[in-house]
Amino acid sequence: MTSPEHIAEHLLLPGVLTAEQAAGTVAGILAVQREDGAIPWFRGHHLDPWDHTEAAMALDAAGEHAAAARAYAWLARHQNDDGSWYAAYDDGDPERVTDRSRETNFVAYVAVGVWHHYLSTGDDAFLDRMWPVVYAAVEFVLRLQQPGGQIGWKREPTGEAVTDALLTGSSSIHQALRCALAVAEAREEPQPDWELAAGALGHAIRRHPERFLDKSRYSMDWYYPVLGGAVTGEEARTRIDASWDAFVVPGLGVRCVIPNPWVTGGESCELALALWAVGESDRALTILQDIQHLRAPNGMYWTGYVFEGDRAVWPEEQTSWTAGSLLLAVAALGGDEATVAVFGGERLPTGLEPDCCGG
Repeated sequence: MTSPEHIAEHLLLPGVLTAEQAAGTVAGILAVQREDGAIPWFRGHHLDPWDHTEAAMALDAAGEHAAAARAYAWLARHQNDDGSWYAAYDDGDPERVTDRSRETNFVAYVAVGVWHHYLSTGDDAFLDRMWPVVYAAVEFVLRLQQPGGQIGWKREPTGEAVTDALLTGSSSIHQALRCALAVAEAREEPQPDWELAAGALGHAIRRHPERFLDKSRYSMDWYYPVLGGAVTGEEARTRIDASWDAFVVPGLGVRCVIPNPWVTGGESCELALALWAVGESDRALTILQDIQHLRAPNGMYWTGYVFEGDRAVWPEEQTSWTAGSLLLAVAALGGDEATVAVFGGERLPTGLEPDCCGG
């Protein structure tokens, strides 16, 4: 287990994490992980594949590569025949599925984690083992891509496709497709159909908001097109600035949804990552410092805080993915090579969006 003296320099950030604090957060995530590799939200709660992967990525950023590898091995063992995973497993137990829908952004995210682990470790054998997993997952997701480029939300337990698309989910899938293409390139297994799919998806995110369900009250729909790499440069900075005052609560963090007086750690850390990706490291640092009121004595982080009326931590839970998002944001600001590559777009394909085509 990582001790304070072995904490990498990229996890030290003034006003956010000391070596001792970082070690406590890493230990907290490791304590949630089951022996079989599963990382539920917290013990006794459910596991979903997206948050499981995010926590695994945080472990890699902390140098806990063996624990992260066990998390990916869990995904490989329990992938469904169609390339998917179910949306929820009780306490990470593969025999106790609590939600049999299969959400496309949950399924796609394995590609981000696999690429991050490979960049963290250089483990070619791992990439060989996980390539069939990534391939099957991407193929499942792309079977729900719509003619406009957007990705349908999920398949119901009955197998029925839900073709309505979520901007946040599709933006996450955009990042996942680029990571999957990087995996394919590393293995010299070109996937031109994936390139076309990623291009069409990026174009839809950038130019056709009408193709997605209107969830603009949620902060994730604000910053995820930037975090997922579909909106970049000056356009990204303009997008962030346009809704800053609506979602950012100075000194406390980022609202999950307006107008609710509730800031959340996960959204705040993801916004910090998006800010860092567009060169706004100072603002990213401020956000991460602002949410330290969510840090619990055991090194984990409360999910959120209600800041009006009966002010209180709510819900009373410390989630592995909130801690994971904090570690990843700190790792990016600290220059961790793998995290920088995945969230900063380095070593990922570019020029995929067909903006020249107009439609």
